[in-house]
Amino acid sequence: MTTTSYALLGLLRVRPWTTYELAKQVQRGLGWFWPRAERKLYDEPKCLVAAGWAEATSASTGRRTRTIYTITPAGRRALRAWLALPSAPPVLEMEAMVRVFFADGGTKESLLDTLDGVEAHARTQVDELLIQIDQSRAADYGFTSRMHVNALGLRHALDHAALDARWAAWARQQVEQWPSTTDPGQWSWQEAVAPPT
Repeated sequence: MTTTSYALLGLLRVRPWTTYELAKQVQRGLGWFWPRAERKLYDEPKCLVAAGWAEATSASTGRRTRTIYTITPAGRRALRAWLALPSAPPVLEMEAMVRVFFADGGTKESLLDTLDGVEAHARTQVDELLIQIDQSRAADYGFTSRMHVNALGLRHALDHAALDARWAAWARQQVEQWPSTTDPGQWSWQEAVAPPT
């Protein structure tokens, strides 16, 4: 089983879901720190059923039949055991940083555009998170009993997005001083990486 398997198991512990609902909930909630392609999420519930960690039942809505997945007692035990294990170290995957790393092969303008994109995306994420937080204050919010743990994840996502926005704005100010991406002029890289005081 993968971390994604356990993530879906965690969602099933909250309540039963269809595969579509699971995929949407992963994108909406876990996607801030565990992004997964939606198409890859559709096979995972079947793996949980095969392992005996979930049950699948059919329900009809009009003429449509849906499969609803529910966690089993064995699934609850497996989730509890997994939660007790140490986590893998974090991994950062960010295409913009690859572009920054090789920016001396391109133009100053393209580097500035990349940094602008990072800042704009980060600010959009902050806005989306604030909307999500406001929605969780509604009386009909379905996960009120989980807000204490949801708040930890939301705080991390907010801080991460704010950090990306601050870094991109700082990096833009630095790059604007350079004559080009191959010539930083009098700009001091030592000052840029000096430890904070």
